[in-house]
Amino acid sequence: MRIDLEYGDGTLPLEVAEGTPIIAPDAAYIEPPGVDDPVEATRNALRNPLGTKPLHQLVTSSSRVAIGFPDRVKGGMHATAHRKVAIPLILEELGRAGVKDENILLICGMGLHRKNTREEFAEYLGEDLLKRFGPTQIINHDAEDPNGIAVLEDSDLGDSVAFNRHALEADLTILLGHTMGNPYGGYSGGYKMPTTGFTDWRSIRSHHTPKTMYRDDFVPVTTRSHFRDQLTSIGQRIESAMAQPFFLVDAVLNGRSEQMHVIAGTPPEVERATWELAAKRTEVTIDGPKRNVLVVGIPRSFHYGPGMGTNPLLMLQGLGSWITRSAAVLEDRFVVVASSICDGWFNDAWFPSYRAIYERFQSLHAAEELVAFEEAYATNPEWVHAYRHNYAYHPFHGFSMAYMGGLAQRRAAEVVIVGAKEPGFARSMGCRAVPTFEAALKRAETILNQEVRPLVVPAASKPAVHLSLRGEAQ
Repeated sequence: MRIDLEYGDGTLPLEVAEGTPIIAPDAAYIEPPGVDDPVEATRNALRNPLGTKPLHQLVTSSSRVAIGFPDRVKGGMHATAHRKVAIPLILEELGRAGVKDENILLICGMGLHRKNTREEFAEYLGEDLLKRFGPTQIINHDAEDPNGIAVLEDSDLGDSVAFNRHALEADLTILLGHTMGNPYGGYSGGYKMPTTGFTDWRSIRSHHTPKTMYRDDFVPVTTRSHFRDQLTSIGQRIESAMAQPFFLVDAVLNGRSEQMHVIAGTPPEVERATWELAAKRTEVTIDGPKRNVLVVGIPRSFHYGPGMGTNPLLMLQGLGSWITRSAAVLEDRFVVVASSICDGWFNDAWFPSYRAIYERFQSLHAAEELVAFEEAYATNPEWVHAYRHNYAYHPFHGFSMAYMGGLAQRRAAEVVIVGAKEPGFARSMGCRAVPTFEAALKRAETILNQEVRPLVVPAASKPAVHLSLRGEAQ
């Protein structure tokens, strides 16, 4: 049976035996449909929130309101995407209470991701919204703005807490989220939205760190983890300094970024409801036995942007993410095989700190040793300036990605890269480079000293699922 795997800007063919689990729509699972009317579903959620009053009853005509939304990494660009549907309806509900446009601020919660240009805002918010509010009322969160970040007391778990001052000081802060499978704590949305989208690098470091990510409760992916507890604790510390708790409007999305459900309300209630609904799409069971080879197709560009599949740190991050999602169906000892063009293009304009982090990694033995260099690199004036003013990722982002890549190094018996144009970049990340899938699978058979049983993920760029064996609890 032939499977085409993502590879650079194209694909590479792989021959596997009939019955090999293929983790893709219409193979291991079927993408469920979206709701017939996302506008009505969203309006109904706003008027029937969980754990709180309807939106128009939480504000008055003089209220100052912040509306936070995720960046382009999540949620789709189509006409009925969650952001494009929800924000106008939120404005409609605020209008019922007499809230004036001049008292509304829209903030992109891009955290440590690169800021959005006006053209990018137009693409996923729509021109009408940009014309209605203009550049001073649709802004990017800036994790390095000394006047725009409020530093709060540490969370009850002892984690650093800082938060966007505009959102903190509003009379009501409304946050849009997308509930989709995420290797960091199970799902996006919920408390993950404010605690990663509107904080600073030190707060994000609290949980995007080996101390959390290399615990036994981080892999396989789960919402019942110390990581998730940290998000809740940080979120609740932020809420304790606000006029009202967050009002969430989270959409459970399918793989086409269509709304399957929309839930509004307080974070604990919204998380509980959306996770249960999202599990029907995200949690996929396969038949045993467990697999001993994870095969992943890596394109040149996916959700973090152009070059994600060729930047060595991000390439390995993608593999660590899939190990996290599929660990429940893998043998304790397994091999990862990935098709990656691996030509060493870092896309320095978007990821200016990554090359230096990669070079530092070459003198170390494991990803967790990078912790000693976080402060110096994350405060580098040149890279911080690029984040603030030149649409680049924050310098700490490279560390958080390297730690997920470190899971691949820690968990897999070996990572084998097929089709690397510059094999040295694969070897420098602790991987073995071979020219063909046939050679990779033969290598895996030798390492494991048993017949290979592959699990194939043809497209790392596609919305992911979380795997378990049939009959075993996730």
